[in-house]
Amino acid sequence: MRIGAEEEFHVVDVESGRLVPRAAALLDRLGATGFTQEMQPSVVESNSQVHDTLEELWGDLSGTRRLLDAAAATLGLAVVAAGTVPLARLSPGEVTCDPRYRRMADDYRRVADEQLICSAQIHVDVPDRDTAVRAMCLVSPWLPPLLALSASSPFWLGNDTGYASWRTMQWQRWPTAGPVGCYTGAADYDTAVAELIASGVVSDPGMIYYDVRPSAHQRTLELRICDACPRPETVALVAGLFRALVRDACDRLEREPAPRCDGHHEWLRAATWRAARSGLEGQLVDPATRRAAPAPAVLSRMVNRLRPALEACGDWHVVRGLLEETLRTGSAAHRLRRVAQQEDLLASVDLLVAETRGARPREHPSRRHRSTSPRTSPGPARSYAHGQATPSGSG
Repeated sequence: MRIGAEEEFHVVDVESGRLVPRAAALLDRLGATGFTQEMQPSVVESNSQVHDTLEELWGDLSGTRRLLDAAAATLGLAVVAAGTVPLARLSPGEVTCDPRYRRMADDYRRVADEQLICSAQIHVDVPDRDTAVRAMCLVSPWLPPLLALSASSPFWLGNDTGYASWRTMQWQRWPTAGPVGCYTGAADYDTAVAELIASGVVSDPGMIYYDVRPSAHQRTLELRICDACPRPETVALVAGLFRALVRDACDRLEREPAPRCDGHHEWLRAATWRAARSGLEGQLVDPATRRAAPAPAVLSRMVNRLRPALEACGDWHVVRGLLEETLRTGSAAHRLRRVAQQEDLLASVDLLVAETRGARPREHPSRRHRSTSPRTSPGPARSYAHGQATPSGSG
């Protein structure tokens, strides 16, 4: 089962740390295939090659980041792989010049205006589209822990939201975002998608934003629940776990073509909320018991459960090592909050830029000597809950 990844990157001004709509200029400077622009003109997307091993994927992602960083530096810019950037402002109606994006901006208004978010998507090979659709039901309960691993968006428009992944809360406002239902096969799924399009709520299959979905163009199952991750090794960890989930699901479907499902997926939305709120530093909903449990315990049990599939994919030692390190260092959201509390939000942007470049802990530069606006200090964790966050100024 080969794997690949799509990663989205915010474009920020290297001096102010603020989000800027200069993705087109960066793409022009790159002059390379494998990069595209998204709806927001402040986001660049990269597409990895297809790989057999996690080490190959990890190396590919690291190389892409070096290429992006070098091109951005010539323009006074930097790129950030994270669900959100701490310093940004809303620019209603400012979207990439493309008829499809313009139509989306007109249809969805504020939801589209606030799409200042980035994600990481993982593709895993499957035997056929029927298998992909039937596997979704089996892997879905285990996706919230993958979100917790990726959580990197505690700040929104200059304030601390109190969430580890505020991107998730923004993303779930789209009409087709969230947990996917159960389908008997590809024909059943495609009929449901066609009905959504016929309703006029979405315009095309590309706007089916479920947490996991069969690719419309490739023979893969696609994971879509995760924040973009500052460290490429986090993407590799998530990819390894997702591949094991898909492998396990395919093996189960071979043994039992129609595994039983109670059809009750309501708890999955609650489990996703819990992962977005707490990340790795709180509790998750354990998929095996549907009860609250500490995130490290849920993930450790998940890895042990998937050991046969991980070993079959050759990923056991890599995934176990990466998970141990991740649980030791904490989520990106935790690291960002710690730096913001010790210094300010601009320092947390510096951390994101450094980790996206490949820096290890304590290698990111401090900017204590720089003057910053009053809006760059982090707000209290409860500030958003008690009123609308005020957008910070942006360069």
